[in-house]
Amino acid sequence: MSEFTYYKPYHTLNDFYLEKFKSKVFKIALNGDFTCPNRDGVISTKGCIFCSEKGSGDFAGDKTDTLEDQFIVIKAMMEQKWPNGKMIAFFQANTNTYAPIEKLKFLYEKALTLDKNIVGLSIATRPDCISNATLDYLTELNNRTFLTIELGLQTIHETTALWMNRGYTLEVFDKTVRLLLSKNIRVVVHIINGLKNETKEMMLDTIRYLNQFKIHGIKIHMLNILKNTPLETDYLSSPFPVLSLEEYVDIVTSQIEIMNPDFIIERLTGDAPKNLLIEPKWTLKKFVVTNEIDKILRKKSTHQGIKYKQ
Repeated sequence: MSEFTYYKPYHTLNDFYLEKFKSKVFKIALNGDFTCPNRDGVISTKGCIFCSEKGSGDFAGDKTDTLEDQFIVIKAMMEQKWPNGKMIAFFQANTNTYAPIEKLKFLYEKALTLDKNIVGLSIATRPDCISNATLDYLTELNNRTFLTIELGLQTIHETTALWMNRGYTLEVFDKTVRLLLSKNIRVVVHIINGLKNETKEMMLDTIRYLNQFKIHGIKIHMLNILKNTPLETDYLSSPFPVLSLEEYVDIVTSQIEIMNPDFIIERLTGDAPKNLLIEPKWTLKKFVVTNEIDKILRKKSTHQGIKYKQ
């Protein structure tokens, strides 16, 4: 294991992009008008308990617009901050492999041609929604562009998974990750801290489980209770403790310490639309959260992987 050399006390996505592409890289969140088997009746009609009406794509483009129109709008906003950056086309809303292979090919190939500065493709999906035909196509696509598949694990604990109506088992996740990695396809895994009845040690166990895989990266989220979700109903009818900022920072810094140092940390906290967020309100101050995490890690003179055990 090499000595930690990054500017921050963990391996950031920005560091990775700068090293690989020699440029600032940002994602363009697109809406391919996909649905989800956990909402259209194949698995259930409720969806995951926390998922917004837009299928966790609240900051993606409008599905009624073409990909071209979505791209133009979002690119213009992003270029106000980074006028000379390269781009990753990101299919974010709902389950972005849950469609016939013809639709996937049309949308993915179209996205790659939207701009000469698009250097890759990121696809958010479920581990139970990658068919053999889709895997074959993704493998071929991976040979032509910088491809990343994002999978929402959220937790390894089956009791929690049942509560949140995830709709697939840990065994399914395990199998899919191993298949993707066997094809040299990069995998980023989403986890959520603060899920109902989970202890700090349970959240650390989710990281320990992921350490066994050679995944590309991880996105860490706080459980956001949003309006118009099943979670809103559950929380208002039977309120449960929500992590404070201090508790969340303590958990994340502990997760970073035990995390495989090769993982790229793509997120330390999630985003939620201000008009939909019920709790916790502190998540709206994203830079405060990330700054507190950095501050604690530096105060402790610690960093990603310092307690990592293979």
